[in-house]
Amino acid sequence: MNMWEYDFLVVGSGLFGATFAYKATKAGKRCLVIDRRDRAGGNVYCESKENINVHIYGAHIFHTSNRMVWEFVNSITPFNRYCHSVLAKRKNKIYNLPFNMNTFYQFWGVTTPKEARGIVQKLRAASGITAPANLEEQAVYSVGPEIYEALIKDYTEKQWGRSARELPAEIARRLPVRFSYDNNYFDDAYQGIPIGGYNNLIGKLLGGIEVRLSCNYFQRRDSLCGIAKNIIFTGRIDEYFEFKYGMLDYRSLRFETETMEDDNFQGCSVVNYCDPETPFTRIIEHKHFEFGRQEKTVITREFPLKWEKDLEPYYPVNDEKNNRIFAQYESLGRAEPRTFFGGRLAEYKYYDMDRVVENAITLARKIAS
Repeated sequence: MNMWEYDFLVVGSGLFGATFAYKATKAGKRCLVIDRRDRAGGNVYCESKENINVHIYGAHIFHTSNRMVWEFVNSITPFNRYCHSVLAKRKNKIYNLPFNMNTFYQFWGVTTPKEARGIVQKLRAASGITAPANLEEQAVYSVGPEIYEALIKDYTEKQWGRSARELPAEIARRLPVRFSYDNNYFDDAYQGIPIGGYNNLIGKLLGGIEVRLSCNYFQRRDSLCGIAKNIIFTGRIDEYFEFKYGMLDYRSLRFETETMEDDNFQGCSVVNYCDPETPFTRIIEHKHFEFGRQEKTVITREFPLKWEKDLEPYYPVNDEKNNRIFAQYESLGRAEPRTFFGGRLAEYKYYDMDRVVENAITLARKIAS
């Protein structure tokens, strides 16, 4: 009879792992959380520069229409009232995102929803597209060729490193199209940033739980598996199975962060750069996530990269080839004794943060209550 030291070994201290460990511990289970990095929090980890919480792995905005999830995260630490509103820049002109009446006025000079709808309908009919088969067709179908060429095509192709005709239509469907003067990027009922940054959220989720950092699961696999009854794995599922069916593809990112003497560089948190000549896709000004009034500011330029084995995997490439490979790993995962898989990397899905939290709570209720 095994005498397990822990009920759960949680591999990864990001949002999924921290939420699961919190809920399992509240249910009376013993958890050990490990992470290969020297800090907890996964990609929501922040660093303080000039008293500004810098999202060092890219901008993270929590948004959801799931009241249970919103109430849960706010029960851990309060969130502020931040509302995400993105600007797009091309050739020194600024446009509003997502596409709304402000955008349509900027391109077409229209001021009423009726006028804008009429133009969209005419452009849609002229395109001949009835069932968009790829990102380009979906974008042209939604907002017409002019806006697509100016704000979507080059930005998207920089981001993904391939033609918009090769990308699934679903990516373009994520962008709202509104016939109102609403610059809110998300349609969700709730959104915000943890007051004091995401480290507050992760720290409180993991409060009182044993956490071992700079601990690589794959370097200590045999000994770690022997101390816990079950494993919650949040890393790359292909790596877990030693790349039996090959490596899954991702897109990666490189960040250049700069502290500036100016107290306000761009006036908002995110500006997308939509021209092909600019090598980065966006500039993030971190203080605006928390309405900062510091005398200096910190900005980050975000450069998309072709992913290689030693780079951080940020965005799964959910094309037919990779989804087929993932399905094979997923099948192995379902048959794996004592191990449960969760999170973006383990499930090979581009989840929003609320879905990650929801899935972790659901799994904890199922196996840890």
